[in-house]
Amino acid sequence: MKNIAIFASGNGSNAESLTKYFNNGNTANVKLIVCNNKNALVLERAKNLNIEALIMPKEHLCSENPVELLEILESRKIDYIILAGYLLKIPLALVNKYTHKIINIHPALLPKYGGKGMYGMNIHKAVVEAKEKETGITIHLIDEIYDNGKIIFQTTCSVEPDDTPEIVAKKISLLEQTYFPKVVEEYILSGNR
Repeated sequence: MKNIAIFASGNGSNAESLTKYFNNGNTANVKLIVCNNKNALVLERAKNLNIEALIMPKEHLCSENPVELLEILESRKIDYIILAGYLLKIPLALVNKYTHKIINIHPALLPKYGGKGMYGMNIHKAVVEAKEKETGITIHLIDEIYDNGKIIFQTTCSVEPDDTPEIVAKKISLLEQTYFPKVVEEYILSGNR
């Protein structure tokens, strides 16, 4: 069985979904939630799910040489890192240590609406303002550039002319809850081919 660390910065609905999915005897086990925001709801979710939560300052998480973080991940025997609403850039040292083993979910169809500052409602507002007819989610590997790694999975939903960013956000959340755990599991089972 593989061990997973989830990195999250906010609400934690995807972290909770992943934990419930995997910690019921499937393929992997969520061992740790890493968060950069001491006020994030994901910390309360971790507590309720009986998962170890680690709060680390941005300076440690984004360091070019995140020694403390790497030691913690190694001590927990972490095989995969899953980004679930994590807003910080992953340092190159971590990308290199976990090559093809850091997976992110992005609430848009990359390469559209990707890059620094494109997260959450910022994306949904941009999609609505651009009068897109569809949007969706992208599950991809992480490399040294924001939202640039190899795409593992995409799926779409329609954007109706009268949809608000909030309506789009609900559609995206449904896609995330439906597909994210299954796609991560399929990727782990594939042996990363």
